[in-house]
Formats: sequence, structure tokens, C-alpha cells
Amino acid sequence: MSEGVVIFLVDLAIIVAAARLLGQAAIRLRQPRVVGEILAGVLLGPTLLGGFSGWLFPASARSALGALSTVGLVLFVFLVGYELDRRMLRASGRQAVVVALGALAVPVVLGVALGWWLVRRHGAADPSATALFIGVAVAVTAFPVLARIVTEHGLQRVRAGNLSLAAAAVDDVLAWGLLYAVIAYAGAQGQHMWRLALAVPYVLAHLYLVRPMLRRLLGGAGAGNGALAAVLAGLLVSCAAAEWIGAHYIFGAFLFGAVMPREGMSEVREQIVARLEPVNNMLLVPVFFAVAGLNVDLSRMRPDVLGELALVVAVAVVAKVLGTYPTARLGGLGPREALTVSTLMNTRGLTEIVVLTVGLQVGLVDQLVFSVMVAMALLTTIMTGPALWALGVRRDKAEPGTATRPEAPGRHLTLASPGVSRPSRPAPPGRRPESGSARRDAA
Repeated sequence: MSEGVVIFLVDLAIIVAAARLLGQAAIRLRQPRVVGEILAGVLLGPTLLGGFSGWLFPASARSALGALSTVGLVLFVFLVGYELDRRMLRASGRQAVVVALGALAVPVVLGVALGWWLVRRHGAADPSATALFIGVAVAVTAFPVLARIVTEHGLQRVRAGNLSLAAAAVDDVLAWGLLYAVIAYAGAQGQHMWRLALAVPYVLAHLYLVRPMLRRLLGGAGAGNGALAAVLAGLLVSCAAAEWIGAHYIFGAFLFGAVMPREGMSEVREQIVARLEPVNNMLLVPVFFAVAGLNVDLSRMRPDVLGELALVVAVAVVAKVLGTYPTARLGGLGPREALTVSTLMNTRGLTEIVVLTVGLQVGLVDQLVFSVMVAMALLTTIMTGPALWALGVRRDKAEPGTATRPEAPGRHLTLASPGVSRPSRPAPPGRRPESGSARRDAA
């Protein structure tokens, strides 16, 4: 066995162990597991280890880990698209759409202004594309993390929680679309810009060719090994095609997951998710965090950069509140309920890291700006739990992984007085735990 293989396997073991330990520590601190896993990736980089990180993760190992993280990112984005509840999007109503538009539009505008300010300080190869990208990054809401927080606090039983989930789902779809537009705009000056014209037939082919083929495949063969292999092969081809036309492979993964058949195939869907999620969550996603963390060095942040971080966090939080609070109030929610929705929509987590990684890969941000934005993603996710506590929302006492009975539609959130915890309700017999999208970031 060559020395390179030994180093790669040891590095892989270190990543998995660190992610597991810090993920468990995050749960004990009443944070989503993903907070600890992201932090593990950052601490394995130069932020904590300095030059030792380069010795521990040499170039040969980083190349292999980068390839492995690509597979993890593809599977994660595919599962996000696959577990996107189209019925919830259709039934979310005008209020959820309005809240989602507010939670997207205001952060994009303020984020673009912030992006221009960062461009003037750090420079950029394409200033307008970088500013637009920062706007999209500020506007992101991590639906998987939000879903887990909503479940853990029992908010899926009340109007504020349901509205947050529906709005976050709409926000996610719109954010992916905006990110695609920015990446396409950034690549429009390349010599292969004509390939972007293939985006429309690419999408249409997924809707009218790929989806019917998947329905026939899964409807007849179920989720057996042969069918799963065909799905994975199709997923990888879709990602390769998206990368070839200049759209980045994550859009191929999301679109392929979104067109996967659902109606009448709930068992097939659960089987596929159950077979892909464990390995991805325990191995591939932590590798992705580690690879991202190797590009983050918070230890070298000068006082002026720390000031930038404070400004970025302030803009991210204020933008979400300004975009979400008024629209939630117009929908009939009380002040504290509307603040609860704003707090939940400020959650970023893994989705933000994915978006930032894409920006780093295509050259829209440098490593310093990437580090600042990753720190913002961590801080805005960490502050969600304490902010809910300050609003009087108490964590549900149900065991993790158990579901709770939803309230009647439209019921308002009852906020506990400070120091008084809300009684929990046991899950009804036979009720299944929350969906995989709610488990992905913190289960």
C-alpha cells in the first residue's frame, strides 16, 4: 500500500471522528449537529492547526478528498431536490410566497450593496458578478436546518412554524434559480458562452424525458439495486451535462432530484433516501466540510477584517428581519410570531456553505471573503436557538426523531413566558419521524 493511500485513509478517519465528536457536542449545546460538523471542518484547517494543517492534509490527500467531497455535495443537493415537497409549495398559499419573496428580495438588495463594498476593499475579477453573488449568499435560508429546528422546538404544530417551512421551501427554489443566473452571468464572458443557450432544452429534457423514464423505472422495479444504480448513473450524467453547459454540477443534482417521481411512490422514495443519507451524512458531507474548512483561516483575521465580519453578520440578520417581519405581519401574525418567523428564516447552515463553495470554485470570491462568509453562516445559524429562547419559544421535550401532532391550520403560536417551558405532546402511535430533509443537517 502506497504512502499516499495511508495518508488519505488516516485523514478520512480524522475527519469522520472530528465531525462526529463536534456534532454531538453541538447537540449537547442545543445546536443543530451541522454547526459542530462545519466547525470541525474549519478547525481541521489553518484556523486552528496553522501550518500543521498542510502537513496533515498534503496536496495528494486534498485532491482525493476534494473528489470525494464532490460526490457528497452531489448527493446532498440531489436529496434536497428529491425531498422538496411540491405539494407544500403548491398549497403554501400566497402568504408563504409573499414572505419568501420578502426574505429573498430585501437580503439580495442589501447583500448586493454589501458586495460592492467588499469588492472595493478586496477587488474582484468580475465586480458586478461578485456583488450579485454576495447578494444571493446573504439571502440564502437553509431549509434542512430550519426544518430540524422547527421540529425540535415543536413549531411544526403552529402557524409560525408552518409558515416558516413553506416560505423557506419557496426561498430555496428561488435562491437556487438566482444562483444559477449569477453563475451563468459570470461565465457569459467565457469562450463557451454559447453552451448556456442549452440550459432551456436541458431543463425541458429533464421534465419531459427524464421524469417519465424514472417513473417507468421506479414504478416497475421499485428501489432495488438495479434501479438505484440507474438513478445514480443518471444523476451523475445530469451533473456532468450541467457542468458542461456552464451551469455548475450542483444544478444538475438539484434538478434531477426535483424531477424524481413522487406520486404513489412514497415507499420507493423513503427507501432511496434511507439508503443514501447515512453514508452521505456520516462520511461524504463531513469530507465536504473539511475541504471547505481548508480554505478558511480565521486566525489571520486582522481587526479590520473582524469589522467586516461584524458588518456582514449585521447586514445578514437585519436584511432577513426587514424582509420577513413586515410580510409576516401583513399575513396576520402577531409581533412575536413574526419575529419568530424572521429568526427561523435567518438560519443558513449547510446550504450557505454549498453556495459559498460554488462561488469560490468559480472565482467569484477569494479565500478571505469566503472565510468571512463562512463565519457569518456559522454565527447566524448558532444564534437561532438563543434568539428563539429570548422570544419565549422553548425547545420541545419530545425525544429527538419523534414527530408531534400538528395543530389545526392557522393556529397561532403560544409563546411561553420566560422561565416557563411548554408542555410537550407525545407522538401518536405509529407516526413516522420527520422527513429526511429535517434530519439531514442535525439528525
